[in-house]
Amino acid sequence: MGFFQIVNHGICQLVLGEAMSSASNFFNLPNRDEVKFMSSDVHKPVRYGTSFKDGVDKVQFWRIVLKHYAHPSEDWIHMWPDNPSNYSNKMEDGMQVMAVNCYHPCPQPEMALGLPPHSDYSCITILQQNYPGLEIMDMEEGMWGTVPELEGALQVHVGDHLEVLSNGLYKSVVHRVTLNSERTRISIASLHSLGMDEKMETAKELVDEQHPKKYKESSFRDFVNFLATNEIAEGNSFINSLKINNN
Repeated sequence: MGFFQIVNHGICQLVLGEAMSSASNFFNLPNRDEVKFMSSDVHKPVRYGTSFKDGVDKVQFWRIVLKHYAHPSEDWIHMWPDNPSNYSNKMEDGMQVMAVNCYHPCPQPEMALGLPPHSDYSCITILQQNYPGLEIMDMEEGMWGTVPELEGALQVHVGDHLEVLSNGLYKSVVHRVTLNSERTRISIASLHSLGMDEKMETAKELVDEQHPKKYKESSFRDFVNFLATNEIAEGNSFINSLKINNN
């Protein structure tokens, strides 16, 4: 399904706790202080605090994630040119975006969503949450499933970049966030991708007459420009805008 949880990841629980505490402190600021950090420009996101630095440095364990996910028994992995060094080098110099969200209690959680269904424009997304609420779509069954709570675990899922690279063999995970009537949920998502203007394209080794190219190439900047003029909505996703109609 393109999703899994990791334990024994090597990141100290104290670091994860401090990151979550920093996020909580921000969302507990008075409105007059919060507004100082607000931005409606996706090209200039909010920047706050210093407590995340240690966590950001330590979350560069995406190479471990890729090793777990891209198991060497997968035939298509062997088709990548210069794998894995070429890909790892590009990721090393790539983008890391931190998205921190707060979902307050909702008296009627069944009537609303914290985030509508969407996929992330990244290679992989690593998520920390203080309370369950993340749901992922089982594309084969067409059903939503709540990610179970696992103490100390980090959630990892595939993004649009990897779907494009694999020519659709790996699908980016469609997910959403539900609300709770009593608890405040905070999530910290770390999205890893190539550089701002580095084009992600389908591996040429995965394209032939039986398997035509399914996606146009794009960069992270292309996605940001798309986000600046489009609302997140089901059916109106960036990955859909990249799909090539081979019919």
